[in-house]
Order: sequence, then C-alpha cells, then structure tokens
Amino acid sequence: MNIEKVLKENLEREELWLIITFKTPYGPGETMDIITKVIEELGWKVNFKANWWTADIPYGLIRIDASYGDKEKIILGKWILGSECQILRVDNMELEEGKEEFFRMVDSITSTLIHDPVIRTMREQY
Repeated sequence: MNIEKVLKENLEREELWLIITFKTPYGPGETMDIITKVIEELGWKVNFKANWWTADIPYGLIRIDASYGDKEKIILGKWILGSECQILRVDNMELEEGKEEFFRMVDSITSTLIHDPVIRTMREQY
C-alpha cells in the first residue's frame, strides 16, 4: 500500500473529505498511527482522530481531521483486515456527501453501541 502517495496526491484537492478504502494486516490502533504519521510528515496538523471497529467482522473506520494553514481536510480510512496492505479505492467528497458516508459507516460499526454517550456526542457534533 502506498498510503504516502495517495495522501500526497489527494490532501491538496478542494473537496473536504478524502475517503480511502483499503486492506491492512495491522490492528486498528497501528493502522491509525501509520496514517497519522504520514499526514504529519506531509506537514499537516492532526486536530482530531478516532477509530471505530468491530470484533465480529474484521473491519473498521478511522477518522482524522487535519489542517494545513487555512486548509482543512477530513480523512476517512475504511479498512478491512487482509494479509497485505492494498488500497482498493480513493474518493474525494464535498461536505454533505462525506458526512453521509461517515455516518453510514459509523452506524454499521456501532449499531449495538448507539447508546454510548461518546458516540452520541460525536454524532451531534457532525
């Protein structure tokens, strides 16, 4: 997986949301750390990061809000556990379309945890 190349090519785009779908052999925390490190190495400041995953089916979601000067970007990493790193799809979306995708993915992962106060607060913020 060449996450560095994908991030470098897409962080400068005008759309607010950058959505990357990929396979990873790493766990949720390590996967988020790898993406966060690359974003910071490209000069962006990470303002927020969160990670959701399900133990029943090995897939999850990473959200990273980043800024570079007056630019803002929300990076959404949709991942599934695999034997190797592989980028499957890259999408750039405007505010509303990206928000809908984010909520759809969080709902699919957290449907049984919807009463969690942290998740409720985050949903209200976005």
